[in-house]
This record gives sequence, structure tokens and C-alpha cells, in this order.
Amino acid sequence: MSDKFKALLATENEDGKAVCNFTDLTLDDLPERDTVVQVAYSTLNYKDGLALNGNRGKIMHSLPMIPGIDLCGTIVSTDNPDYTPGDEVIITGWGLSEWEWGGYTQMARVQSEWLVKLPDGMSLQQSMAIGTAGFTAMLAVMGLENMDITPDSGDILVTGAAGGVGSVAVSILAKLGYNVVASTGRAETHDYLKSLGATSFVDREELSGEARPMARALWAGAIDTVGSNILANVIPKINNNGAVSVCGNAAGFDLSTTVLPLILRGVSLIGINSVYVPTKRRADAWRRLASDLDMALLDSMTNVVPFDELIPLSKEILKGQVRGRTVVDVNT
Repeated sequence: MSDKFKALLATENEDGKAVCNFTDLTLDDLPERDTVVQVAYSTLNYKDGLALNGNRGKIMHSLPMIPGIDLCGTIVSTDNPDYTPGDEVIITGWGLSEWEWGGYTQMARVQSEWLVKLPDGMSLQQSMAIGTAGFTAMLAVMGLENMDITPDSGDILVTGAAGGVGSVAVSILAKLGYNVVASTGRAETHDYLKSLGATSFVDREELSGEARPMARALWAGAIDTVGSNILANVIPKINNNGAVSVCGNAAGFDLSTTVLPLILRGVSLIGINSVYVPTKRRADAWRRLASDLDMALLDSMTNVVPFDELIPLSKEILKGQVRGRTVVDVNT
């Protein structure tokens, strides 16, 4: 097919670094997959920021590559009888922007098993306002629920609360009736987080010191989006039989702690992998998002930006200067 479309393509420069530039492609340039999707929106996440700013090895494992870990749009053609042209679909995870070409393009070729049909009560734009970040947040909430942590169990801490995953987690938990404690390093985000449902705050600095093996129990559970020393400080402050859904590493991959909270209080650590999720659980999470996330609040935390603003915004997200969710309209 000779019809051209716009895409952001990462290639290797003379120094071996990844460089991203807008270019025109045709379907013949895309990898062979069983489904063609006309892309409507993608997203900007911290991981995308790394990919767009030369972090080749940790994110993009081969070049050339179209970055963008999320996409949504309309099926143009497919070999899968479970789908038909015109179906509105979502893709998050599955190695997009790592091993598979991603969402920063107006047309995409994908495998049909990666797809989730857009749930009732959700628009395509809202699906990308949710994106991998919101999908991860929902999985993290479901992880706490699976450990029988209910609104009656006690307060739930969310770290990195003003970020993409944190913002959605605060909103979901609040709508489900949990009392949400938000941790952030930016006091100017408190009003925003209150609007999402947070009832109290913990300054990030209070969780940044040297972690003690055990501490006074404060929270029934937590959703940690930060990792490293923040997580090490959270674990000893979880109640008996509480749990922490662990879904981020913005502060680092390391974790210096002890087994004492796990064996003396029965604290559970729940690893959240939002990339390779079984189809049923993935569909269940998206249905839950359609019902358990306040769409009006979601819209209030969403900023829709044109394709051409993506690269400068990617630098801001790495500096922690992007609040809430950023949706990329790849057709403007």
C-alpha cells in the first residue's frame, strides 16, 4: 500500500544512540502482523520519556522502532474472526516500544491477541487517558482486593500520587470507598489530589530517609509507584496482614529492606506486571476501569496534546513536570 502516514521513528545515529524524528511511512514499512489499526490516540508515560530521549537499551531493544507503549483506534483489517473492521480497540503492554513497534503512528500493524475491545461507557480518548498507567493502577487495586483489603481495613497509601499511575489509583480507590493517603514531593499538587479523592498527605521526604526494619503500623495497604528507598520505608509501616502493590521504579530498581515486616506482620508484596497479562484478567481490568473510575475526574486529570508537541513534553515528564495523564492525538 502506497498511502503515506505520519509516524515518529527512532533510528540509530553515528554515535549508536537512538534519535527520534517524524517521518512518512506506508503499511509496507510496518512489521507483518495479522491486524491493521488506524490509530486515534496514544499516551505519554515516564517510560516513553526515556525512550524518546536516547535511553535505547533499557526501553527500545532494537532499531528502527516506533516508540509509544499504548495505542487505541479502529480496526481497518484483520485475519481474526473475533474482530471485524470498524471495531474500536485498545492495546497496552505486549512489549510495544521495546520489541514491538508502538503507538506513535497514524497506522499500526499488531497481533490480534494483543487487542482489547473498547468497553461500553468509555471513549477512545478516555481509554488512552487511562492507558498503561491507569491499567496498571487498576491491576494494583485488584491486587489489594485479592488480599481481602477492603475500605474497612484502614487507610491506603499511594506513593507518587500526582503521577500517571498514582493519579488514577487515587481516583479509583476513592470511588470504591477507601480512605486514601497521598504521598508526593510537590505541595502544589495537594488541591489536585484532593479533587481526585485523597484525604490526607505524606511528604515524600518523610519516606526518603534510611528505612528501619520495623516501624509503627500506619496503613492497611499501599500502592507504590516509586520503588527504591520510598518502598523500603513503606513496607515496615503496613498493618498486620496488609499488602503493597509494587508497580514502579521511578526512584530506582534497588530495594534495601528486611523480611521482618513479612514474617512478623504478614505483609505481602504484590508485583504488578502490566505488560503480559492474561486475556481474561486484562478484559476484566478494563471493564472495571469503565465502572470504577470516575470518567469526569479522569477528564479533569487529562491533557490532550497534538503529535508535534510530543518530543518537548517527553523532556518535561522526565523532570517530573507533567501532572496527571497526557493523551497524544496522533492526527493533529
